[in-house]
Amino acid sequence: MTGHALAMAALGPASALAVSTLSPTAVVLIIICVIGGVFLLLLGNSLRRSRGAARTPAPAGDAAAGGTPEKAPAPISRRDFFRGGLLVGLGAFLASFGGASLAFLWPNLKGGFGSVIEAGSLGDIKGFIAANNQPFYYGAGRFYIVPYHGDGTNTVYAGITAENLMALYQKCVHLGCRVPFCQTSQWFECPCHGSKYNEAGEYQLGPAPTGLNRFKIIIEGDKVLVDTSNIIPGPPRGTNTTHQSPEGPFCV
Repeated sequence: MTGHALAMAALGPASALAVSTLSPTAVVLIIICVIGGVFLLLLGNSLRRSRGAARTPAPAGDAAAGGTPEKAPAPISRRDFFRGGLLVGLGAFLASFGGASLAFLWPNLKGGFGSVIEAGSLGDIKGFIAANNQPFYYGAGRFYIVPYHGDGTNTVYAGITAENLMALYQKCVHLGCRVPFCQTSQWFECPCHGSKYNEAGEYQLGPAPTGLNRFKIIIEGDKVLVDTSNIIPGPPRGTNTTHQSPEGPFCV
């Protein structure tokens, strides 16, 4: 379950519905304001009670003469001052920590990993791949866009390719290292433990248990979108829809 799902489950149905209509930034600001407001109320209540307890009643003679007792507020003691400062500091810390935690757990931040990312225009991406003889890499989204002309478009990769393009997650499925593309072999080669994948990210050599994970790619007009909110498991060992042999020496 994702952090966003956990946050929604912790709320009641009505609250979850209301939160889902707000942006992550708005929710974080609301939580910070609520926590800060609660601690300000606690601080004010503590100071009010300490002042009330310290008020000195008027002398008995004045009361016997019918005068109105005057209540003189006592100065705040050092203990109360430090206690109030501690409450304020603790409230500020919890507010900032709570907001940062929620922002970390919320995956669908616009334009970042965990959301639908606009990678660029279709023409520019295909032009880059053709001109450089290598996949198009998008660092902020942690993915490669590779050309795909294999025979798995309607079977193994049904629904995740578009316009002969496929998006691969950059992490090796063995131990999570970033897998660079080797220009000479035209394969992906992990520098950590030597796992190797063909241009379509299909397992070829090494300790990796499967092919590279991937993301769904979407074409809207001339825009190329990649949905990084859902990591699609890579194909099992033995999958080879491109039948691509290494085209030169290995880099690793």
